[in-house]
Amino acid sequence: MLGKPVIKGTRITVEQVLKKLAEGATKDDVIVMYPHLKIDDINAVLDYASEVIGNEDVIDLSE
Repeated sequence: MLGKPVIKGTRITVEQVLKKLAEGATKDDVIVMYPHLKIDDINAVLDYASEVIGNEDVIDLSE
């Protein structure tokens, strides 16, 4: 998947799941779209995204 993070054992990217949730899909909707996923998989996506964003460094280049 071109180096993008995926849900273990699938070809479903973290990005795909986040986009569906951002579009208003519920966790249950995502499971209907991807029946082999579990709620734990979706929670792991959200955890992963939170960790990535939480560990970003902001560099102020305006100085």
